[in-house]
Amino acid sequence: MALIGRLFVILFGFLAACLVAGMIVVSAIMFPEFSDLGAGPVDPGALNILLGFGFIFVSGFALLPAMVVVAITEAFYIRGALTYAVGGGIVGLACYLGLVPFDPETLRFEGIVRRHLEIMTGAGIVAGVVYWMIAGRNAGAWREPPPPLMPPPPLPSQTPSPPPA
Repeated sequence: MALIGRLFVILFGFLAACLVAGMIVVSAIMFPEFSDLGAGPVDPGALNILLGFGFIFVSGFALLPAMVVVAITEAFYIRGALTYAVGGGIVGLACYLGLVPFDPETLRFEGIVRRHLEIMTGAGIVAGVVYWMIAGRNAGAWREPPPPLMPPPPLPSQTPSPPPA
């Protein structure tokens, strides 16, 4: 029963991490002019649509690499925040490199845009930390036995004993 509850926590943590990573990717790639304070307001409807697509994009590409990281950390009881940050960075890097053409003859990726690589890796790091805050702090806890029940406290010695029957 604890495993089923843990799976729901893992799913919720993954979805929250994907939402945060999608927000970072969309805001950094689509709106680089946010650093200019005179840019003016952004249409909230367009921003909601872009955030939805960013969430779908990130969750779709990050599912398999993130499942590998989650399986390793759950199996070995790894609960460190730095582990999840590094794992998220690697997942973000893998997601970006999965979209870049690879030349097998030269064994090089062709057309890497450094800014996009940094954005995806940074979004992965933040997503890893968000996942750690929700689910990673208790990795592997579902396999630990529940603590033993405490025995009831002894009866006070001043109580009268029941009459013999």
